Amino acid sequence: MRASQIFIPTLKETPAEAELISHQLLLRGGFIRRLASGLYTWMPLGLRVLRQVERVVREEMNRSGAQELLMPVVQPAELWQESGRWEEYGPELLRLQDRHHRDFCLGPTYEEVISDLVRREIHSYRQLPVNFYQIQTKFRDEIRPRFGLMRGREFIMKDAYSFHMDHASLEATYQSMYEAYQRTFTRLGLNFRAVEADNGVIGGKRSHEFHVLADSGEDAIASCHHCDYAANLEKARSRPAPAETETPRAAERVRTPGIHTVAGQAEHLGISTAKIVKTILVVADGKTVMLLLRGDDELNLVKAGHALDARDLRIASPEEAVSATGVPLGFIGPKEPPLPVPILADQRALSVVNFSTGANAEDLHWIHLNWDRDLPRPPAADLRNVRAGDACPHCAEGTLGIRRGIEVGHVFQLGERYSKRMGITVLDETGRDATVTMGCYGIGVSRVVAAAVEQHFDDRGILWPMALAPFAVGIVAINARKSPEVAAAAQGLHDRLEAAGYSVLLDDREERPGVQFATMDLIGLPHRIVVSDKVLAQDVWEYRARRATENMLLDETQLMDHLRKEHFRG
Repeated sequence: MRASQIFIPTLKETPAEAELISHQLLLRGGFIRRLASGLYTWMPLGLRVLRQVERVVREEMNRSGAQELLMPVVQPAELWQESGRWEEYGPELLRLQDRHHRDFCLGPTYEEVISDLVRREIHSYRQLPVNFYQIQTKFRDEIRPRFGLMRGREFIMKDAYSFHMDHASLEATYQSMYEAYQRTFTRLGLNFRAVEADNGVIGGKRSHEFHVLADSGEDAIASCHHCDYAANLEKARSRPAPAETETPRAAERVRTPGIHTVAGQAEHLGISTAKIVKTILVVADGKTVMLLLRGDDELNLVKAGHALDARDLRIASPEEAVSATGVPLGFIGPKEPPLPVPILADQRALSVVNFSTGANAEDLHWIHLNWDRDLPRPPAADLRNVRAGDACPHCAEGTLGIRRGIEVGHVFQLGERYSKRMGITVLDETGRDATVTMGCYGIGVSRVVAAAVEQHFDDRGILWPMALAPFAVGIVAINARKSPEVAAAAQGLHDRLEAAGYSVLLDDREERPGVQFATMDLIGLPHRIVVSDKVLAQDVWEYRARRATENMLLDETQLMDHLRKEHFRG
Protein backbone atom coordinates (compact mmCIF):
# COMPACT_ATOMS: atom_id res chain seq x y z
CA MET A 1 0.00 0.00 0.00
CA ARG A 2 1.13 3.53 -0.75
CA ALA A 3 1.38 6.02 2.12
CA SER A 4 -0.32 8.57 -0.14
CA GLN A 5 -3.39 6.30 -0.20
CA ILE A 6 -3.80 5.67 3.53
CA PHE A 7 -4.74 8.28 6.12
CA ILE A 8 -1.99 8.48 8.77
CA PRO A 9 -2.56 11.72 10.73
CA THR A 10 0.67 11.87 12.74
CA LEU A 11 1.24 14.57 15.35
CA LYS A 12 4.49 16.34 16.20
CA GLU A 13 3.38 17.34 19.69
CA THR A 14 2.10 15.05 22.42
CA PRO A 15 -1.54 15.82 23.38
CA ALA A 16 -1.78 17.22 26.89
CA GLU A 17 -4.27 14.59 28.11
CA ALA A 18 -1.98 11.67 27.26
CA GLU A 19 -0.11 10.41 30.35
CA LEU A 20 1.04 6.89 29.49
CA ILE A 21 3.53 6.34 26.69
CA SER A 22 1.06 4.09 24.85
CA HIS A 23 -1.57 6.83 24.86
CA GLN A 24 0.97 9.38 23.65
CA LEU A 25 2.42 7.27 20.84
CA LEU A 26 -0.89 5.86 19.62
CA LEU A 27 -2.22 9.42 19.30
CA ARG A 28 0.98 10.82 17.76
CA GLY A 29 1.25 7.90 15.32
CA GLY A 30 -2.31 8.41 14.09
CA PHE A 31 -3.54 5.01 15.35
CA ILE A 32 -6.47 6.34 17.42
CA ARG A 33 -8.42 9.53 17.97
CA ARG A 34 -10.44 10.55 21.02
CA LEU A 35 -14.19 11.03 20.57
CA ALA A 36 -15.16 11.60 24.21
CA SER A 37 -13.94 10.55 27.64
CA GLY A 38 -12.97 6.87 27.38
CA LEU A 39 -14.19 6.58 23.77
CA TYR A 40 -11.78 6.25 20.82
CA THR A 41 -12.03 5.94 17.05
CA TRP A 42 -9.70 3.39 15.50
CA MET A 43 -7.95 5.05 12.58
CA PRO A 44 -6.87 2.98 9.52
CA LEU A 45 -3.40 2.21 10.90
CA GLY A 46 -4.72 1.40 14.37
CA LEU A 47 -7.44 -0.83 12.99
CA ARG A 48 -4.82 -2.88 11.17
CA VAL A 49 -3.05 -3.49 14.50
CA LEU A 50 -6.34 -4.36 16.20
CA ARG A 51 -7.16 -6.85 13.45
CA GLN A 52 -3.73 -8.45 13.91
CA VAL A 53 -4.54 -9.11 17.57
CA GLU A 54 -7.98 -10.44 16.64
CA ARG A 55 -6.45 -12.76 14.05
CA VAL A 56 -4.07 -14.41 16.49
CA VAL A 57 -6.73 -14.63 19.21
CA ARG A 58 -9.24 -16.15 16.79
CA GLU A 59 -6.74 -18.70 15.48
CA GLU A 60 -5.84 -19.88 18.97
CA MET A 61 -9.47 -20.00 20.12
CA ASN A 62 -10.39 -22.10 17.10
CA ARG A 63 -7.37 -24.32 17.70
CA SER A 64 -8.57 -24.92 21.27
CA GLY A 65 -11.96 -26.14 20.01
CA ALA A 66 -13.97 -23.04 20.96
CA GLN A 67 -16.75 -22.00 18.56
CA GLU A 68 -17.22 -18.39 17.54
CA LEU A 69 -20.56 -16.60 17.74
CA LEU A 70 -21.63 -12.97 18.19
CA MET A 71 -24.04 -11.72 20.85
CA PRO A 72 -25.87 -8.36 20.99
CA VAL A 73 -24.28 -5.33 22.63
CA VAL A 74 -27.66 -4.35 24.17
CA GLN A 75 -28.89 -6.80 26.82
CA PRO A 76 -32.35 -7.01 28.47
CA ALA A 77 -32.48 -6.12 32.15
CA GLU A 78 -34.47 -9.20 33.12
CA LEU A 79 -31.47 -11.45 32.50
CA TRP A 80 -29.33 -9.36 34.86
CA GLN A 81 -32.14 -9.25 37.42
CA GLU A 82 -32.40 -13.02 37.22
CA SER A 83 -28.69 -13.45 37.92
CA GLY A 84 -28.85 -10.89 40.74
CA ARG A 85 -26.31 -8.57 39.10
CA TRP A 86 -28.64 -5.76 37.99
CA GLU A 87 -27.98 -4.09 41.35
CA GLU A 88 -24.79 -5.98 42.32
CA TYR A 89 -22.74 -4.79 39.34
CA GLY A 90 -23.00 -1.16 40.35
CA PRO A 91 -22.76 2.11 38.39
CA GLU A 92 -20.36 0.69 35.78
CA LEU A 93 -23.41 -1.01 34.24
CA LEU A 94 -24.85 1.55 31.80
CA ARG A 95 -28.63 1.21 31.99
CA LEU A 96 -31.05 2.52 29.38
CA GLN A 97 -34.68 2.20 28.26
CA ASP A 98 -36.20 1.68 24.83
CA ARG A 99 -39.25 3.55 23.53
CA HIS A 100 -41.54 1.12 25.36
CA HIS A 101 -39.82 1.94 28.69
CA ARG A 102 -38.29 -1.52 28.94
CA ASP A 103 -34.95 -1.67 30.77
CA PHE A 104 -31.74 -2.68 29.01
CA CYS A 105 -28.00 -2.30 29.55
CA LEU A 106 -24.90 -2.08 27.39
CA GLY A 107 -23.03 -5.33 27.87
CA PRO A 108 -19.89 -5.11 30.04
CA THR A 109 -19.70 -8.93 30.08
CA TYR A 110 -21.87 -11.76 28.78
CA GLU A 111 -22.45 -14.45 31.42
CA GLU A 112 -26.19 -13.75 31.46
CA VAL A 113 -26.67 -13.71 27.69
CA ILE A 114 -24.70 -16.89 27.03
CA SER A 115 -26.43 -18.62 29.95
CA ASP A 116 -29.81 -17.78 28.46
CA LEU A 117 -28.70 -19.06 25.06
CA VAL A 118 -27.40 -22.35 26.43
CA ARG A 119 -30.44 -23.10 28.60
CA ARG A 120 -32.61 -22.64 25.52
CA GLU A 121 -30.46 -24.65 23.11
CA ILE A 122 -28.52 -27.30 25.09
CA HIS A 123 -30.69 -30.04 26.61
CA SER A 124 -28.61 -33.21 26.91
CA TYR A 125 -25.30 -34.24 28.43
CA ARG A 126 -24.43 -35.53 24.96
CA GLN A 127 -24.13 -31.91 23.78
CA LEU A 128 -21.50 -31.12 26.41
CA PRO A 129 -18.83 -29.93 26.87
CA VAL A 130 -19.18 -26.88 24.66
CA ASN A 131 -17.17 -23.65 24.54
CA PHE A 132 -18.46 -20.51 22.77
CA TYR A 133 -16.50 -17.30 22.22
CA GLN A 134 -16.96 -13.90 20.63
CA ILE A 135 -14.87 -10.82 19.85
CA GLN A 136 -17.22 -7.97 20.63
CA THR A 137 -17.49 -4.38 21.82
CA LYS A 138 -18.06 -4.02 25.59
CA PHE A 139 -18.99 -0.96 27.62
CA ARG A 140 -18.25 -0.25 31.28
CA ASP A 141 -19.10 3.18 32.61
CA GLU A 142 -15.78 3.79 34.37
CA ILE A 143 -15.94 6.54 36.97
CA ARG A 144 -12.64 7.96 35.73
CA PRO A 145 -11.60 6.75 32.27
CA ARG A 146 -7.88 7.30 31.80
CA PHE A 147 -4.70 6.19 30.08
CA GLY A 148 -6.24 5.96 26.59
CA LEU A 149 -7.01 2.39 25.57
CA MET A 150 -5.77 1.07 28.90
CA ARG A 151 -8.90 2.03 30.82
CA GLY A 152 -11.57 3.27 28.44
CA ARG A 153 -15.30 2.95 28.72
CA GLU A 154 -15.77 1.20 25.37
CA PHE A 155 -13.34 -1.56 24.44
CA ILE A 156 -12.94 -4.68 22.33
CA MET A 157 -12.79 -7.96 24.21
CA LYS A 158 -12.69 -11.64 23.43
CA ASP A 159 -14.89 -13.50 25.90
CA ALA A 160 -15.48 -17.25 25.95
CA TYR A 161 -17.80 -19.38 28.07
CA SER A 162 -17.64 -23.15 28.53
CA PHE A 163 -20.31 -25.51 29.89
CA HIS A 164 -19.71 -28.93 31.44
CA MET A 165 -21.33 -31.85 33.21
CA ASP A 166 -18.71 -32.03 35.94
CA HIS A 167 -15.64 -30.38 37.41
CA ALA A 168 -13.23 -32.76 35.68
CA SER A 169 -14.50 -31.62 32.30
CA LEU A 170 -14.27 -27.96 33.38
CA GLU A 171 -10.71 -28.50 34.58
CA ALA A 172 -9.71 -29.98 31.21
CA THR A 173 -11.12 -27.01 29.27
CA TYR A 174 -9.67 -24.54 31.77
CA GLN A 175 -6.22 -26.03 31.19
CA SER A 176 -6.75 -25.99 27.42
CA MET A 177 -7.70 -22.30 27.52
CA TYR A 178 -4.79 -21.49 29.83
CA GLU A 179 -2.44 -23.02 27.27
CA ALA A 180 -4.22 -21.21 24.41
CA TYR A 181 -3.65 -17.91 26.21
CA GLN A 182 0.02 -18.70 26.66
CA ARG A 183 0.34 -19.42 22.94
CA THR A 184 -1.61 -16.26 22.07
CA PHE A 185 0.52 -13.86 24.08
CA THR A 186 3.72 -15.60 23.02
CA ARG A 187 2.77 -15.27 19.35
CA LEU A 188 1.96 -11.58 19.89
CA GLY A 189 5.54 -11.01 21.04
CA LEU A 190 4.65 -9.96 24.60
CA ASN A 191 6.69 -10.48 27.76
CA PHE A 192 3.94 -11.75 30.06
CA ARG A 193 3.32 -13.72 33.23
CA ALA A 194 0.34 -15.86 34.26
CA VAL A 195 -0.54 -15.35 37.92
CA GLU A 196 -3.05 -16.68 40.43
CA ALA A 197 -5.86 -14.17 40.84
CA ASP A 198 -8.99 -13.27 42.75
CA ASN A 199 -12.25 -13.86 40.87
CA GLY A 200 -13.78 -10.55 41.94
CA VAL A 201 -17.23 -9.56 40.69
CA ILE A 202 -17.30 -12.31 38.04
CA GLY A 203 -17.52 -14.98 40.75
CA GLY A 204 -16.27 -18.56 40.93
CA LYS A 205 -13.40 -20.15 42.82
CA ARG A 206 -10.27 -20.47 40.64
CA SER A 207 -8.74 -18.03 38.19
CA HIS A 208 -5.52 -16.85 36.59
CA GLU A 209 -4.66 -13.45 35.17
CA PHE A 210 -2.24 -12.88 32.31
CA HIS A 211 -0.15 -9.74 32.75
CA VAL A 212 2.08 -7.94 30.29
CA LEU A 213 5.06 -6.89 32.41
CA ALA A 214 5.54 -3.11 32.31
CA ASP A 215 6.54 -0.45 34.82
CA SER A 216 3.36 1.48 33.96
CA GLY A 217 1.08 -1.42 34.93
CA GLU A 218 -1.76 -0.72 37.35
CA ASP A 219 -1.45 -4.12 39.02
CA ALA A 220 1.26 -5.41 41.31
CA ILE A 221 2.19 -9.05 40.89
CA ALA A 222 4.34 -11.18 43.13
CA SER A 223 6.53 -13.93 41.73
CA CYS A 224 9.19 -16.27 43.06
CA HIS A 225 12.78 -15.95 41.88
CA HIS A 226 13.29 -19.71 42.24
CA CYS A 227 10.07 -21.49 41.19
CA ASP A 228 7.07 -20.71 38.94
CA TYR A 229 4.83 -19.35 41.71
CA ALA A 230 3.19 -16.04 40.74
CA ALA A 231 0.04 -14.26 41.92
CA ASN A 232 -1.73 -10.93 41.76
CA LEU A 233 -1.06 -8.93 44.93
CA GLU A 234 -4.73 -9.38 45.89
CA LYS A 235 -4.16 -13.14 46.00
CA ALA A 236 -0.42 -13.53 46.71
CA ARG A 237 0.69 -15.45 49.78
CA SER A 238 4.02 -15.88 51.51
CA ARG A 239 5.41 -18.62 53.72
CA PRO A 240 4.25 -18.05 57.32
CA ALA A 241 6.85 -16.32 59.48
CA PRO A 242 8.29 -18.47 62.28
CA ALA A 243 7.31 -17.45 65.79
CA GLU A 244 9.79 -15.16 67.52
CA THR A 245 11.83 -16.82 70.26
CA GLU A 246 12.97 -13.95 72.47
CA THR A 247 12.23 -14.04 76.19
CA PRO A 248 8.90 -12.43 77.18
CA ARG A 249 9.26 -9.24 79.18
CA ALA A 250 6.97 -7.67 81.73
CA ALA A 251 4.04 -5.88 80.10
CA GLU A 252 3.36 -2.28 81.04
CA ARG A 253 1.23 0.65 79.96
CA VAL A 254 3.17 3.71 78.88
CA ARG A 255 2.11 7.27 78.15
CA THR A 256 2.10 8.22 74.47
CA PRO A 257 0.59 11.72 74.39
CA GLY A 258 -0.70 12.70 70.95
CA ILE A 259 0.72 9.57 69.26
CA HIS A 260 -1.81 8.38 66.68
CA THR A 261 0.36 6.64 64.03
CA VAL A 262 2.44 3.48 63.89
CA ALA A 263 5.53 5.46 62.89
CA GLY A 264 5.05 7.91 65.75
CA GLN A 265 4.48 5.07 68.18
CA ALA A 266 7.67 3.28 67.10
CA GLU A 267 9.75 6.44 67.36
CA HIS A 268 8.32 7.43 70.75
CA LEU A 269 8.83 3.96 72.24
CA GLY A 270 12.17 3.30 70.53
CA ILE A 271 11.02 0.09 68.86
CA SER A 272 10.68 -1.25 65.33
CA THR A 273 7.31 -1.01 63.59
CA ALA A 274 7.53 -4.82 63.32
CA LYS A 275 7.11 -4.90 67.12
CA ILE A 276 3.74 -3.14 66.89
CA VAL A 277 0.37 -4.85 66.45
CA LYS A 278 -1.83 -2.23 64.84
CA THR A 279 -5.61 -2.17 64.85
CA ILE A 280 -7.70 -1.44 61.78
CA LEU A 281 -11.46 -1.13 62.11
CA VAL A 282 -13.48 -2.26 59.10
CA VAL A 283 -17.18 -2.46 58.35
CA ALA A 284 -18.07 -5.87 56.87
CA ASP A 285 -21.65 -6.04 55.56
CA GLY A 286 -22.64 -3.41 58.10
CA LYS A 287 -20.83 -5.03 61.04
CA THR A 288 -17.71 -3.50 62.65
CA VAL A 289 -14.72 -5.86 62.95
CA MET A 290 -11.26 -5.27 64.47
CA LEU A 291 -8.39 -6.46 62.26
CA LEU A 292 -4.88 -6.85 63.68
CA LEU A 293 -1.72 -6.60 61.61
CA ARG A 294 1.96 -6.22 62.31
CA GLY A 295 2.89 -2.56 62.23
CA ASP A 296 5.03 -2.83 59.10
CA ASP A 297 2.37 -4.73 57.11
CA GLU A 298 -0.36 -3.35 54.84
CA LEU A 299 -3.97 -4.56 54.93
CA ASN A 300 -5.23 -6.41 51.85
CA LEU A 301 -8.95 -5.63 51.66
CA VAL A 302 -9.65 -8.41 49.16
CA LYS A 303 -8.15 -11.06 51.44
CA ALA A 304 -9.96 -9.57 54.42
CA GLY A 305 -13.24 -9.68 52.53
CA HIS A 306 -12.77 -13.38 51.83
CA ALA A 307 -11.70 -14.11 55.41
CA LEU A 308 -14.82 -12.37 56.74
CA ASP A 309 -17.03 -13.76 53.96
CA ALA A 310 -18.17 -10.19 53.37
CA ARG A 311 -19.68 -8.94 50.13
CA ASP A 312 -19.19 -5.31 51.16
CA LEU A 313 -16.05 -4.34 53.07
CA ARG A 314 -14.60 -0.91 53.78
CA ILE A 315 -12.42 0.88 56.29
CA ALA A 316 -14.52 2.32 59.13
CA SER A 317 -14.74 6.09 59.32
CA PRO A 318 -13.19 7.77 62.38
CA GLU A 319 -16.66 8.34 63.79
CA GLU A 320 -17.66 4.69 63.24
CA ALA A 321 -14.43 3.46 64.87
CA VAL A 322 -14.93 5.57 67.99
CA SER A 323 -18.63 4.63 68.19
CA ALA A 324 -17.86 0.90 67.94
CA THR A 325 -15.02 0.85 70.50
CA GLY A 326 -15.49 3.90 72.71
CA VAL A 327 -11.78 4.66 72.19
CA PRO A 328 -10.08 7.51 70.27
CA LEU A 329 -8.39 6.51 67.03
CA GLY A 330 -4.74 5.58 67.44
CA PHE A 331 -5.23 4.02 70.87
CA ILE A 332 -7.55 1.10 70.06
CA GLY A 333 -6.14 -2.34 70.89
CA PRO A 334 -7.19 -5.99 71.30
CA LYS A 335 -6.54 -6.24 75.07
CA GLU A 336 -9.79 -5.78 76.99
CA PRO A 337 -11.61 -3.41 74.61
CA PRO A 338 -14.35 -1.42 76.42
CA LEU A 339 -16.99 -2.55 73.89
CA PRO A 340 -17.22 -6.06 72.42
CA VAL A 341 -15.96 -6.09 68.83
CA PRO A 342 -15.14 -9.25 66.81
CA ILE A 343 -11.38 -9.59 66.29
CA LEU A 344 -9.45 -11.24 63.44
CA ALA A 345 -5.66 -11.22 63.33
CA ASP A 346 -3.22 -11.63 60.50
CA GLN A 347 -1.03 -14.70 60.93
CA ARG A 348 2.16 -12.65 61.19
CA ALA A 349 0.72 -10.49 63.98
CA LEU A 350 0.34 -13.63 66.09
CA SER A 351 4.04 -14.49 65.76
CA VAL A 352 5.25 -11.26 67.42
CA VAL A 353 6.66 -11.42 70.93
CA ASN A 354 6.82 -8.40 73.27
CA PHE A 355 4.63 -6.25 71.08
CA SER A 356 3.13 -2.80 71.54
CA THR A 357 -0.50 -1.95 70.86
CA GLY A 358 -3.19 0.50 71.85
CA ALA A 359 -4.27 0.42 75.51
CA ASN A 360 -7.87 1.48 74.79
CA ALA A 361 -7.40 4.80 76.56
CA GLU A 362 -6.32 8.14 75.17
CA ASP A 363 -2.54 8.77 75.19
CA LEU A 364 -1.76 5.22 76.40
CA HIS A 365 -0.20 2.19 74.72
CA TRP A 366 0.87 -1.23 75.95
CA ILE A 367 4.42 -2.41 75.49
CA HIS A 368 5.82 -5.95 75.87
CA LEU A 369 2.47 -7.69 75.49
CA ASN A 370 2.47 -11.40 74.67
CA TRP A 371 -0.22 -13.66 73.28
CA ASP A 372 -1.73 -16.27 75.62
CA ARG A 373 -0.09 -14.70 78.67
CA ASP A 374 -1.60 -11.20 78.49
CA LEU A 375 -4.50 -11.67 76.09
CA PRO A 376 -6.06 -14.56 74.16
CA ARG A 377 -5.11 -15.31 70.59
CA PRO A 378 -7.90 -14.27 68.23
CA PRO A 379 -8.78 -16.26 65.09
CA ALA A 380 -6.12 -15.94 62.39
CA ALA A 381 -6.19 -15.41 58.63
CA ASP A 382 -3.95 -14.11 55.84
CA LEU A 383 -4.81 -10.38 55.75
CA ARG A 384 -1.65 -8.68 54.49
CA ASN A 385 -0.06 -7.68 51.21
CA VAL A 386 3.08 -9.67 50.55
CA ARG A 387 6.32 -7.69 50.15
CA ALA A 388 9.46 -8.11 48.10
CA GLY A 389 11.79 -10.47 49.93
CA ASP A 390 9.05 -12.54 51.59
CA ALA A 391 9.59 -16.29 51.55
CA CYS A 392 7.86 -18.15 48.70
CA PRO A 393 4.86 -20.26 49.80
CA HIS A 394 5.60 -22.95 47.20
CA CYS A 395 9.31 -23.67 47.57
CA ALA A 396 11.85 -23.65 50.36
CA GLU A 397 14.56 -21.69 48.54
CA GLY A 398 12.73 -18.85 46.81
CA THR A 399 11.80 -15.32 47.78
CA LEU A 400 9.17 -13.10 46.22
CA GLY A 401 9.73 -10.10 44.00
CA ILE A 402 7.11 -7.49 43.11
CA ARG A 403 6.62 -6.29 39.54
CA ARG A 404 4.04 -4.15 37.77
CA GLY A 405 1.76 -5.71 35.21
CA ILE A 406 -1.01 -4.81 32.77
CA GLU A 407 -3.81 -7.35 32.86
CA VAL A 408 -4.64 -8.46 29.31
CA GLY A 409 -6.33 -11.81 29.99
CA HIS A 410 -8.23 -13.66 32.70
CA VAL A 411 -9.49 -17.25 32.91
CA PHE A 412 -12.09 -18.30 35.52
CA GLN A 413 -13.66 -21.45 36.83
CA LEU A 414 -17.14 -20.13 37.57
CA GLY A 415 -18.60 -23.41 38.80
CA GLU A 416 -22.39 -23.29 39.22
CA ARG A 417 -22.83 -19.64 40.25
CA TYR A 418 -24.67 -18.57 37.09
CA SER A 419 -26.05 -21.94 36.03
CA LYS A 420 -27.87 -22.33 39.36
CA ARG A 421 -29.19 -18.78 39.38
CA MET A 422 -30.37 -19.03 35.79
CA GLY A 423 -31.52 -22.62 35.78
CA ILE A 424 -29.14 -24.14 33.23
CA THR A 425 -29.85 -27.86 33.40
CA VAL A 426 -29.52 -30.78 31.00
CA LEU A 427 -30.65 -34.38 31.14
CA ASP A 428 -27.85 -36.58 32.47
CA GLU A 429 -27.18 -40.25 31.62
CA THR A 430 -30.01 -41.36 33.90
CA GLY A 431 -32.53 -38.98 32.35
CA ARG A 432 -32.56 -36.62 35.33
CA ASP A 433 -32.02 -32.87 35.35
CA ALA A 434 -28.43 -31.90 36.21
CA THR A 435 -27.03 -28.41 36.71
CA VAL A 436 -24.11 -27.64 34.42
CA THR A 437 -20.84 -26.06 35.58
CA MET A 438 -19.20 -23.13 33.76
CA GLY A 439 -15.90 -21.54 32.84
CA CYS A 440 -15.24 -18.01 31.58
CA TYR A 441 -12.22 -16.73 29.63
CA GLY A 442 -11.48 -13.13 28.56
CA ILE A 443 -8.81 -11.27 26.58
CA GLY A 444 -8.76 -7.48 26.35
CA VAL A 445 -8.08 -7.23 22.63
CA SER A 446 -7.88 -3.43 22.47
CA ARG A 447 -5.91 -3.31 25.73
CA VAL A 448 -3.33 -5.68 24.22
CA VAL A 449 -2.54 -2.96 21.65
CA ALA A 450 -1.78 -0.42 24.38
CA ALA A 451 0.07 -2.95 26.55
CA ALA A 452 2.31 -3.90 23.63
CA VAL A 453 3.32 -0.26 23.17
CA GLU A 454 4.06 0.09 26.90
CA GLN A 455 6.52 -2.76 26.48
CA HIS A 456 7.90 -1.94 23.02
CA PHE A 457 8.98 1.65 22.39
CA ASP A 458 12.02 3.91 22.30
CA ASP A 459 12.61 7.65 22.12
CA ARG A 460 11.68 7.69 18.41
CA GLY A 461 8.37 5.85 18.59
CA ILE A 462 6.76 2.41 18.70
CA LEU A 463 8.62 -0.88 18.21
CA TRP A 464 5.81 -3.22 17.12
CA PRO A 465 6.41 -6.95 17.50
CA MET A 466 6.13 -8.60 14.09
CA ALA A 467 2.74 -10.18 14.80
CA LEU A 468 1.20 -6.82 15.73
CA ALA A 469 2.71 -4.46 13.18
CA PRO A 470 0.25 -2.75 10.82
CA PHE A 471 2.78 -3.41 8.04
CA ALA A 472 5.80 -5.69 8.20
CA VAL A 473 7.98 -3.59 5.90
CA GLY A 474 8.20 0.13 5.21
CA ILE A 475 9.82 1.35 2.00
CA VAL A 476 11.08 4.93 1.94
CA ALA A 477 11.32 6.19 -1.64
CA ILE A 478 13.48 9.31 -1.54
CA ASN A 479 12.59 11.99 -4.11
CA ALA A 480 10.37 9.50 -5.94
CA ARG A 481 8.39 12.28 -7.60
CA LYS A 482 11.59 13.66 -9.14
CA SER A 483 13.30 10.35 -9.95
CA PRO A 484 11.38 7.90 -12.19
CA GLU A 485 14.08 5.31 -11.48
CA VAL A 486 13.50 5.50 -7.71
CA ALA A 487 9.72 5.40 -8.15
CA ALA A 488 9.89 2.36 -10.42
CA ALA A 489 12.41 0.50 -8.25
CA ALA A 490 10.44 1.16 -5.06
CA GLN A 491 7.18 0.04 -6.66
CA GLY A 492 8.81 -3.07 -8.07
CA LEU A 493 10.29 -4.00 -4.69
CA HIS A 494 6.93 -3.33 -3.05
CA ASP A 495 5.19 -5.70 -5.44
CA ARG A 496 7.78 -8.48 -5.04
CA LEU A 497 7.66 -8.27 -1.27
CA GLU A 498 3.86 -8.40 -1.21
CA ALA A 499 3.96 -11.38 -3.60
CA ALA A 500 6.31 -13.05 -1.10
CA GLY A 501 3.68 -12.61 1.62
CA TYR A 502 4.79 -9.43 3.40
CA SER A 503 2.51 -6.49 4.11
CA VAL A 504 4.29 -3.38 2.82
CA LEU A 505 3.83 0.37 3.23
CA LEU A 506 5.51 2.39 0.46
CA ASP A 507 6.14 5.99 1.51
CA ASP A 508 5.76 7.82 -1.78
CA ARG A 509 4.85 11.19 -0.26
CA GLU A 510 6.45 14.45 -1.32
CA GLU A 511 8.25 14.90 1.99
CA ARG A 512 11.83 15.49 3.03
CA PRO A 513 13.72 12.24 3.84
CA GLY A 514 13.96 13.28 7.50
CA VAL A 515 10.17 13.47 7.72
CA GLN A 516 9.80 10.10 6.02
CA PHE A 517 12.29 8.45 8.39
CA ALA A 518 10.66 10.04 11.44
CA THR A 519 7.24 8.75 10.35
CA MET A 520 8.55 5.21 9.88
CA ASP A 521 10.19 5.30 13.32
CA LEU A 522 7.08 6.73 14.97
CA ILE A 523 4.65 4.15 13.57
CA GLY A 524 7.12 1.37 14.38
CA LEU A 525 7.26 -0.94 11.36
CA PRO A 526 9.73 -3.78 12.01
CA HIS A 527 11.70 -3.38 8.74
CA ARG A 528 12.68 -0.30 6.76
CA ILE A 529 14.14 -0.24 3.26
CA VAL A 530 15.44 2.97 1.68
CA VAL A 531 15.34 3.38 -2.09
CA SER A 532 17.34 6.29 -3.49
CA ASP A 533 19.43 7.11 -6.55
CA LYS A 534 22.54 6.54 -4.42
CA VAL A 535 21.72 2.96 -3.43
CA LEU A 536 20.37 2.10 -6.88
CA ALA A 537 23.74 3.08 -8.32
CA GLN A 538 25.30 0.41 -6.07
CA ASP A 539 22.68 -2.21 -7.08
CA VAL A 540 21.76 -2.79 -3.42
CA TRP A 541 19.01 -1.94 -0.96
CA GLU A 542 19.59 0.07 2.22
CA TYR A 543 17.99 -1.92 5.04
CA ARG A 544 17.55 -1.26 8.76
CA ALA A 545 15.53 -3.17 11.35
CA ARG A 546 13.47 -0.84 13.52
CA ARG A 547 15.30 -2.03 16.64
CA ALA A 548 18.75 -1.64 15.06
CA THR A 549 21.03 1.40 15.00
CA GLU A 550 23.00 0.73 11.81
CA ASN A 551 22.04 0.41 8.15
CA MET A 552 22.88 -2.68 6.08
CA LEU A 553 23.51 -2.66 2.31
CA LEU A 554 22.03 -5.87 0.90
CA ASP A 555 21.46 -7.16 -2.59
CA GLU A 556 18.00 -8.53 -3.29
CA THR A 557 18.85 -12.15 -2.49
CA GLN A 558 20.44 -11.14 0.80
CA LEU A 559 17.49 -8.90 1.60
CA MET A 560 14.93 -11.64 1.00
CA ASP A 561 16.94 -14.14 3.04
CA HIS A 562 17.31 -11.66 5.88
CA LEU A 563 13.61 -10.77 5.90
CA ARG A 564 12.65 -14.45 5.90
CA LYS A 565 14.85 -15.13 8.93
CA GLU A 566 13.68 -12.07 10.84
CA HIS A 567 10.03 -12.58 9.93
CA PHE A 568 10.13 -16.20 11.07
CA ARG A 569 11.93 -15.19 14.25
CA GLY A 570 9.37 -12.45 14.92
